[in-house]
Amino acid sequence: MPLLETDGARVAYTDTGAPAGRPHAPTVLFGHGLLFSGWMFSAQVEALRSSYRCVTVDWRGQGDSPPAVDGRYDMDSLAEDAVELIEHLGVAPVHYVGLSMGGFVGQRVAARRPDLVRSLTLLDTSAEREATSNVVKDWLLAQVYRYVGIGPVRRDVMKVMFGPAFRADPGHGAVVDEWVRRLSACDRNAIRQAVLGVIRRSGVVHEIPAITAPTLVIVGADDVPTPIERARTIAATIPGARLEIVADCGHSSTVEQPEAVTRLLTEFLASMDGSAGG
Repeated sequence: MPLLETDGARVAYTDTGAPAGRPHAPTVLFGHGLLFSGWMFSAQVEALRSSYRCVTVDWRGQGDSPPAVDGRYDMDSLAEDAVELIEHLGVAPVHYVGLSMGGFVGQRVAARRPDLVRSLTLLDTSAEREATSNVVKDWLLAQVYRYVGIGPVRRDVMKVMFGPAFRADPGHGAVVDEWVRRLSACDRNAIRQAVLGVIRRSGVVHEIPAITAPTLVIVGADDVPTPIERARTIAATIPGARLEIVADCGHSSTVEQPEAVTRLLTEFLASMDGSAGG
Protein backbone atom coordinates (compact mmCIF):
# COMPACT_ATOMS: atom_id res chain seq x y z
CA MET A 1 0.00 0.00 0.00
CA PRO A 2 1.47 3.41 -0.95
CA LEU A 3 2.26 5.98 1.73
CA LEU A 4 1.86 9.73 1.43
CA GLU A 5 4.61 11.56 3.31
CA THR A 6 3.19 14.68 4.99
CA ASP A 7 4.95 17.09 7.33
CA GLY A 8 3.70 15.21 10.39
CA ALA A 9 2.68 11.73 9.30
CA ARG A 10 2.83 8.91 6.77
CA VAL A 11 -0.63 8.20 5.48
CA ALA A 12 -1.49 4.95 3.72
CA TYR A 13 -4.00 4.88 0.89
CA THR A 14 -5.31 2.66 -1.88
CA ASP A 15 -5.97 3.79 -5.43
CA THR A 16 -7.78 1.78 -8.08
CA GLY A 17 -6.63 4.15 -10.80
CA ALA A 18 -8.88 5.37 -13.59
CA PRO A 19 -11.29 2.77 -15.02
CA ALA A 20 -10.32 1.15 -18.31
CA GLY A 21 -11.14 3.46 -21.18
CA ARG A 22 -12.10 6.33 -18.86
CA PRO A 23 -8.91 8.23 -18.10
CA HIS A 24 -10.75 11.32 -16.91
CA ALA A 25 -13.34 9.58 -14.73
CA PRO A 26 -14.12 11.43 -11.48
CA THR A 27 -12.45 10.27 -8.28
CA VAL A 28 -14.28 9.11 -5.17
CA LEU A 29 -12.24 9.55 -1.98
CA PHE A 30 -13.36 7.46 1.00
CA GLY A 31 -12.57 8.45 4.60
CA HIS A 32 -13.25 5.76 7.20
CA GLY A 33 -14.63 5.82 10.72
CA LEU A 34 -12.79 5.44 14.01
CA LEU A 35 -11.37 1.93 14.69
CA PHE A 36 -11.68 1.00 11.04
CA SER A 37 -9.68 1.61 7.86
CA GLY A 38 -10.41 2.05 4.17
CA TRP A 39 -11.40 -1.62 4.27
CA MET A 40 -14.85 -0.63 5.51
CA PHE A 41 -15.66 0.68 2.02
CA SER A 42 -14.74 -2.53 0.20
CA ALA A 43 -18.26 -3.13 -1.09
CA GLN A 44 -18.65 0.43 -2.32
CA VAL A 45 -15.25 0.48 -4.03
CA GLU A 46 -16.02 -2.79 -5.79
CA ALA A 47 -19.34 -1.42 -7.05
CA LEU A 48 -17.95 1.92 -8.24
CA ARG A 49 -14.48 1.15 -9.56
CA SER A 50 -15.66 0.43 -13.11
CA SER A 51 -17.00 3.98 -13.38
CA TYR A 52 -14.84 5.97 -10.95
CA ARG A 53 -11.30 6.16 -9.71
CA CYS A 54 -11.64 5.04 -6.10
CA VAL A 55 -9.20 6.11 -3.39
CA THR A 56 -9.38 5.09 0.26
CA VAL A 57 -7.31 6.68 3.01
CA ASP A 58 -6.24 5.20 6.37
CA TRP A 59 -6.14 7.95 8.96
CA ARG A 60 -3.07 8.41 11.15
CA GLY A 61 -2.29 5.34 13.25
CA GLN A 62 -5.16 3.29 11.84
CA GLY A 63 -5.26 0.61 9.16
CA ASP A 64 -1.90 0.54 7.40
CA SER A 65 -0.91 4.06 8.47
CA PRO A 66 1.82 4.12 11.15
CA PRO A 67 1.56 6.32 14.24
CA ALA A 68 1.81 10.03 13.52
CA VAL A 69 5.35 11.38 13.59
CA ASP A 70 4.23 14.67 15.14
CA GLY A 71 1.77 13.02 17.55
CA ARG A 72 -1.20 14.92 16.16
CA TYR A 73 -4.50 13.06 15.71
CA ASP A 74 -6.95 15.97 15.80
CA MET A 75 -9.54 16.44 13.07
CA ASP A 76 -7.87 19.53 11.62
CA SER A 77 -4.64 17.57 11.09
CA LEU A 78 -6.57 14.77 9.39
CA ALA A 79 -8.28 17.31 7.16
CA GLU A 80 -4.86 18.64 6.17
CA ASP A 81 -3.80 15.08 5.32
CA ALA A 82 -6.88 14.66 3.11
CA VAL A 83 -6.12 17.91 1.31
CA GLU A 84 -2.51 16.86 0.75
CA LEU A 85 -3.61 13.49 -0.62
CA ILE A 86 -6.08 15.03 -3.07
CA GLU A 87 -3.47 17.49 -4.28
CA HIS A 88 -0.72 14.85 -4.39
CA LEU A 89 -2.81 12.60 -6.63
CA GLY A 90 -4.03 15.53 -8.73
CA VAL A 91 -7.64 14.32 -8.62
CA ALA A 92 -9.56 17.42 -7.52
CA PRO A 93 -12.41 17.96 -7.29
CA VAL A 94 -13.35 14.63 -5.70
CA HIS A 95 -16.57 13.04 -4.59
CA TYR A 96 -15.79 12.80 -0.88
CA VAL A 97 -17.42 9.99 1.11
CA GLY A 98 -16.81 9.99 4.86
CA LEU A 99 -18.18 7.89 7.70
CA SER A 100 -18.07 9.09 11.32
CA MET A 101 -14.46 10.32 11.74
CA GLY A 102 -14.23 10.49 7.96
CA GLY A 103 -17.30 12.71 8.03
CA PHE A 104 -15.75 15.02 10.62
CA VAL A 105 -12.86 15.40 8.18
CA GLY A 106 -15.02 15.76 5.08
CA GLN A 107 -17.07 18.60 6.51
CA ARG A 108 -13.90 20.52 7.28
CA VAL A 109 -12.44 19.96 3.83
CA ALA A 110 -15.66 20.84 2.00
CA ALA A 111 -16.17 24.02 4.04
CA ARG A 112 -12.57 25.23 3.88
CA ARG A 113 -11.48 24.00 0.44
CA PRO A 114 -14.59 23.92 -1.75
CA ASP A 115 -12.38 23.77 -4.83
CA LEU A 116 -11.38 20.23 -3.88
CA VAL A 117 -14.86 18.75 -3.36
CA ARG A 118 -17.27 17.89 -6.19
CA SER A 119 -19.84 16.30 -3.87
CA LEU A 120 -20.04 15.26 -0.23
CA THR A 121 -21.54 12.11 1.25
CA LEU A 122 -21.65 12.02 5.04
CA LEU A 123 -22.47 8.73 6.78
CA ASP A 124 -23.17 8.26 10.48
CA THR A 125 -21.41 11.42 11.52
CA SER A 126 -21.92 14.74 13.29
CA ALA A 127 -21.15 18.43 12.92
CA GLU A 128 -21.25 18.88 16.69
CA ARG A 129 -18.67 18.18 19.35
CA GLU A 130 -18.76 14.84 21.14
CA ALA A 131 -21.77 14.35 23.39
CA THR A 132 -20.80 14.85 27.04
CA SER A 133 -22.33 11.49 27.96
CA ASN A 134 -19.87 9.73 25.62
CA VAL A 135 -16.65 11.49 26.57
CA VAL A 136 -15.86 9.78 29.90
CA LYS A 137 -16.96 6.35 28.67
CA ASP A 138 -14.90 6.60 25.48
CA TRP A 139 -11.88 7.91 27.37
CA LEU A 140 -11.99 4.94 29.75
CA LEU A 141 -12.34 2.47 26.88
CA ALA A 142 -9.36 4.08 25.14
CA GLN A 143 -7.24 3.75 28.29
CA VAL A 144 -8.15 0.09 28.73
CA TYR A 145 -7.53 -0.65 25.05
CA ARG A 146 -4.08 0.93 25.20
CA TYR A 147 -2.87 -1.55 27.81
CA VAL A 148 -4.79 -4.76 27.18
CA GLY A 149 -6.16 -4.57 23.65
CA ILE A 150 -9.64 -5.20 22.31
CA GLY A 151 -10.43 -8.42 24.24
CA PRO A 152 -11.78 -7.03 27.55
CA VAL A 153 -13.74 -4.21 25.87
CA ARG A 154 -14.88 -6.02 22.73
CA ARG A 155 -18.49 -6.42 23.89
CA ASP A 156 -18.84 -2.75 24.89
CA VAL A 157 -17.19 -1.50 21.70
CA MET A 158 -19.37 -3.76 19.55
CA LYS A 159 -22.49 -2.16 21.02
CA VAL A 160 -21.22 1.23 19.90
CA MET A 161 -19.92 0.25 16.48
CA PHE A 162 -22.70 -2.07 15.26
CA GLY A 163 -26.48 -2.04 15.49
CA PRO A 164 -28.52 -4.75 17.23
CA ALA A 165 -29.74 -6.37 13.99
CA PHE A 166 -26.18 -6.81 12.75
CA ARG A 167 -24.90 -8.14 16.09
CA ALA A 168 -27.75 -10.63 16.36
CA ASP A 169 -27.05 -12.22 12.96
CA PRO A 170 -24.45 -15.03 13.30
CA GLY A 171 -23.82 -14.74 9.58
CA HIS A 172 -21.89 -11.55 10.24
CA GLY A 173 -19.31 -13.26 12.44
CA ALA A 174 -16.66 -13.32 9.71
CA VAL A 175 -17.00 -9.56 9.18
CA VAL A 176 -16.60 -8.88 12.90
CA ASP A 177 -13.61 -11.22 13.13
CA GLU A 178 -11.93 -9.41 10.23
CA TRP A 179 -12.60 -6.05 11.87
CA VAL A 180 -11.05 -7.28 15.14
CA ARG A 181 -8.05 -8.74 13.30
CA ARG A 182 -7.34 -5.49 11.49
CA LEU A 183 -7.85 -3.36 14.58
CA SER A 184 -5.60 -5.61 16.67
CA ALA A 185 -2.77 -5.14 14.18
CA CYS A 186 -2.67 -1.38 14.85
CA ASP A 187 -0.47 0.33 17.41
CA ARG A 188 -2.49 0.50 20.62
CA ASN A 189 -1.32 3.92 21.69
CA ALA A 190 -2.05 5.31 18.23
CA ILE A 191 -5.60 3.99 18.48
CA ARG A 192 -5.91 5.59 21.90
CA GLN A 193 -4.75 8.91 20.45
CA ALA A 194 -7.21 8.57 17.57
CA VAL A 195 -10.05 8.06 20.05
CA LEU A 196 -8.94 11.14 21.98
CA GLY A 197 -8.84 13.11 18.73
CA VAL A 198 -12.49 12.25 18.17
CA ILE A 199 -13.78 12.97 21.67
CA ARG A 200 -11.85 16.25 21.91
CA ARG A 201 -12.91 17.59 18.52
CA SER A 202 -14.56 20.97 18.13
CA GLY A 203 -17.90 21.34 16.42
CA VAL A 204 -18.21 22.72 12.89
CA VAL A 205 -21.90 23.62 12.82
CA HIS A 206 -20.89 27.24 12.28
CA GLU A 207 -18.72 26.29 9.28
CA ILE A 208 -20.87 23.94 7.27
CA PRO A 209 -23.40 26.51 5.96
CA ALA A 210 -20.51 27.53 3.67
CA ILE A 211 -20.47 24.10 1.99
CA THR A 212 -21.56 24.45 -1.64
CA ALA A 213 -21.03 20.86 -2.82
CA PRO A 214 -24.17 18.74 -3.31
CA THR A 215 -24.49 16.77 -0.07
CA LEU A 216 -26.06 13.43 0.84
CA VAL A 217 -26.41 12.58 4.54
CA ILE A 218 -26.92 8.91 5.44
CA VAL A 219 -27.50 7.53 8.93
CA GLY A 220 -28.39 4.15 10.37
CA ALA A 221 -31.73 4.11 12.16
CA ASP A 222 -30.04 2.47 15.16
CA ASP A 223 -26.85 4.56 15.21
CA VAL A 224 -25.83 5.11 18.85
CA PRO A 225 -22.78 7.47 18.82
CA THR A 226 -24.11 9.74 16.04
CA PRO A 227 -27.89 9.30 16.14
CA ILE A 228 -30.49 10.52 13.67
CA GLU A 229 -30.86 13.87 15.43
CA ARG A 230 -27.27 14.73 14.58
CA ALA A 231 -27.76 13.73 10.96
CA ARG A 232 -30.84 15.94 10.81
CA THR A 233 -28.79 18.88 12.09
CA ILE A 234 -26.25 18.42 9.29
CA ALA A 235 -28.94 18.08 6.62
CA ALA A 236 -30.73 21.18 7.88
CA THR A 237 -27.54 23.25 8.04
CA ILE A 238 -25.81 22.44 4.73
CA PRO A 239 -27.76 24.18 1.95
CA GLY A 240 -29.69 21.68 -0.17
CA ALA A 241 -28.48 18.58 1.70
CA ARG A 242 -30.60 15.43 1.53
CA LEU A 243 -31.08 12.97 4.41
CA GLU A 244 -31.53 9.21 4.05
CA ILE A 245 -32.14 6.85 6.99
CA VAL A 246 -31.13 3.19 6.63
CA ALA A 247 -33.31 0.70 8.51
CA ASP A 248 -31.88 -2.07 10.72
CA CYS A 249 -28.51 -0.36 10.75
CA GLY A 250 -26.17 0.98 13.41
CA HIS A 251 -23.08 3.17 13.22
CA SER A 252 -21.02 1.22 10.68
CA SER A 253 -23.49 1.42 7.82
CA THR A 254 -21.16 0.52 4.96
CA VAL A 255 -20.50 -2.92 6.43
CA GLU A 256 -23.84 -3.46 8.17
CA GLN A 257 -26.03 -2.61 5.16
CA PRO A 258 -23.59 -2.51 2.23
CA GLU A 259 -26.22 -2.98 -0.48
CA ALA A 260 -28.48 -0.19 0.79
CA VAL A 261 -25.59 2.24 1.24
CA THR A 262 -24.07 1.36 -2.14
CA ARG A 263 -27.40 1.93 -3.88
CA LEU A 264 -27.86 5.36 -2.27
CA LEU A 265 -24.31 6.37 -3.07
CA THR A 266 -24.40 5.10 -6.65
CA GLU A 267 -27.68 6.91 -7.39
CA PHE A 268 -26.38 10.13 -5.81
CA LEU A 269 -23.17 10.13 -7.83
CA ALA A 270 -24.96 9.19 -11.04
CA SER A 271 -27.31 12.16 -10.60
CA MET A 272 -24.27 14.42 -11.04
CA ASP A 273 -21.97 12.47 -13.32
CA GLY A 274 -24.29 10.43 -15.51
CA SER A 275 -22.19 7.51 -16.72
CA ALA A 276 -19.09 8.97 -15.02
CA GLY A 277 -17.20 8.53 -18.24
CA GLY A 278 -14.49 10.75 -19.64
